[in-house]
Amino acid sequence: MSYYSPSIEKLIESFEKLPSIGNKTAARLAFYILDRPEEEVKEFVDAIMNAKKNLKYCSKCFNISDTDPCEICSNPRRDESVICVVEDVKDVVAMERTHEFNGLYHVLHGSISPMNGVGPDDIKIKELLSRLMDGTVKELILATNPRVEGEATAMYISKLVKPMGIKVTRIAHGIPVGGDLEYTDEVTLSKALEGRREL
Repeated sequence: MSYYSPSIEKLIESFEKLPSIGNKTAARLAFYILDRPEEEVKEFVDAIMNAKKNLKYCSKCFNISDTDPCEICSNPRRDESVICVVEDVKDVVAMERTHEFNGLYHVLHGSISPMNGVGPDDIKIKELLSRLMDGTVKELILATNPRVEGEATAMYISKLVKPMGIKVTRIAHGIPVGGDLEYTDEVTLSKALEGRREL
């Protein structure tokens, strides 16, 4: 039996569909929205609808954008000879925040995961290979996540691309800045040792 009116219950159920939102948080969000002025709620709804209507995938890199091609792909100051391959749109944002990378991106929209029924044809690998055919790209940086699926995806792409004569690199994995060795897991420590460089 629900203690809320049907309208409030429906609003709570809608918030519960969002990732990581349980019943209590959903109820808190629902009542927060109900307490806001109608104009503010309308702005919120309009922002959601506008994003849903106007955002699209870039036909080159598959990033989400208001324009096609996206701002990064259409920027003439970006280095077209280097492509950084990431799993998700949020990874592009993470890389851009470093202000260290000036090349282009390719968003796979996932990683190879046979356990979850995701194979190479289910993510944007074919589209990546098509981008490499014109000879412009000299280096491919594989920045997939350091999980089993990310590593498998990186190895799979590397095996396909190396015969094309393109330099394939992998982002380094290691100990985070400010971290302590005693609290670092064995896999991270071994990756840090593998990726060591001369000073």
